[in-house]
Amino acid sequence: MRDSAAVENYFNYFTEIEEHFQRHRSSTLLLTTLDWSLIETWKDAGIPLEAVLRGIDSTFERYAKRPLRSRKINGLAYCSQEVLAAAEDMKEAAVGTAKTASSERGLDVTEIVVFLERNAELLARAELPESSTASPRIVALESARALRELAGTLKTAPNTSLEDIERRLTVMEEKLFAVLHAAAPDEILVHLRAAADRELAPYLRKMPAAQIAQLHKQFINKRLLEQHGLPRLSLFYM
Repeated sequence: MRDSAAVENYFNYFTEIEEHFQRHRSSTLLLTTLDWSLIETWKDAGIPLEAVLRGIDSTFERYAKRPLRSRKINGLAYCSQEVLAAAEDMKEAAVGTAKTASSERGLDVTEIVVFLERNAELLARAELPESSTASPRIVALESARALRELAGTLKTAPNTSLEDIERRLTVMEEKLFAVLHAAAPDEILVHLRAAADRELAPYLRKMPAAQIAQLHKQFINKRLLEQHGLPRLSLFYM
């Protein structure tokens, strides 16, 4: 069950997007059921609210520059390409020097250290499945140790390149996803794929195949992490 703060954040995500879209439309056009489902898909895939709002802005900016505007932007699916592009841009922007991160996102080295150490603790405590071919537990413990080492490095050398740290975090996360997939029983993966298919089905004709595939992958990865109480490791998710 969600606590009150989580519930507030959950509904704020939806209402912020609805109001932002309506402001651009200069109307009180109600979002459709498909629009609400797409918002939930973005949230489930870990797309930050700021990325969605930026994507909506970019969509309407591009639309305003078109010489012919016979078709209006009547749904959020029109914004999907820009939303995912904004999410990628934000992830790249999160990778840089500590000074840049501090000025652009309000982060400092202390916050990053806390983030790394907290994730290390979650990885070390997690109860993970094992299989004859994969051991998520071993990967999680190795990642926890690496996170603590990175946190220690930042404490002694606060000017350490966050770009280098982010690369290591990305590699750790990709290894974790791979081993979770390898160790998961077939029925679990089938269930998750079916759930992702159901969530994305309304958008198959509205979004490019590459974006559908990206959201599909993010959806399943996020669900695997949630099942085992594991965190996202990238600084993008601070």
